[in-house]
Amino acid sequence: MARCLADESISRRSIGAFEFPLGVYPVETMTPKEGYSAEFEPADTDEGDSDLDAWPDRYVFDIVVRASRLESLWMQVIAMMPGRIYPILDYIGHDAYREIDPYIAYEPVGQERMINMLQRFHDFFYEDGMVGFGAVSEEPFFYAFVDEHKILTLRVEPELQSRVERLLEAFGLSQVDEPAGADASAHEHRSVLLTPEDRPDLLSPEEIVERARDEWGLVLNVDPESNLDDDGNDLGITPWRCLVRIETSDRELSRYAEVICTAGCLRHAEEMALDASDRLLETHKENPEESELILIAADRVHPEQMVVEIQGESGSKTLPDKYLEQSSVLMTRWVSSTGDHAK
Repeated sequence: MARCLADESISRRSIGAFEFPLGVYPVETMTPKEGYSAEFEPADTDEGDSDLDAWPDRYVFDIVVRASRLESLWMQVIAMMPGRIYPILDYIGHDAYREIDPYIAYEPVGQERMINMLQRFHDFFYEDGMVGFGAVSEEPFFYAFVDEHKILTLRVEPELQSRVERLLEAFGLSQVDEPAGADASAHEHRSVLLTPEDRPDLLSPEEIVERARDEWGLVLNVDPESNLDDDGNDLGITPWRCLVRIETSDRELSRYAEVICTAGCLRHAEEMALDASDRLLETHKENPEESELILIAADRVHPEQMVVEIQGESGSKTLPDKYLEQSSVLMTRWVSSTGDHAK
């Protein structure tokens, strides 16, 4: 059975009795402080595209707890939520212009589907410094999220305030002015998973994110019609590295196609990647109609980081400007897995 495993050679950083996650830790002198802060937030006045974007009056709790207690606290928190929830996942991925890939489900799933994934890939979700996870429910409104620093944030309707406070008290956590975890000082993030070539049962972070997307029904929560960086700048046409899963009736025999293209938005990059994968199947005398094509990743790449072989320009380390004047597919090839694409 596929699973994951943290590298046992990584030493856990501790200050006093406070244990930091393996994958995120301070790099300067600081004093961690367990506990929580709480404040009231009024209802949002600008509603988004879905009910999930319109949050009511709520209390927000920011909670710092040592690494060894995080899972047990999370399990008590999720038990307070309804049976069907909307999972959320953040991943510090490979897009050159976006720090975090934000995923959200727009259809609710049963709690057990989320809990099973978290338990099966425990070291990734609870220890790795590149991922955050959580869930939201509508009735009652309840938002719970463990970010990539492993700080737990709750947003709940006022009627649930006292219940949350009782839970935190049961964990010996008290309200403090400024709870302090790894994010309270200069710190580093790292991935902690072992992925030796002779252990195909040990999944990479990218492979786990792919499974979470499938299992939880996650979609990338960015505007597919624009091409902006984290500061809101319009990037125009950029290179994209896309990964497409070609799935047959036998899920274990899925194949992956990597497509390098240039495009002015995510939607266009996705369309070109799927079309190029179709053509790749036809080239190899396979029938695309018998396969399902699923876009797994679409990451933008700095032109100067591109190493491609196109139109005789073998080994070019900087993509010539002419390829950024219009959208086009530059290369399509088979790869064996999500992890190979990430490398």
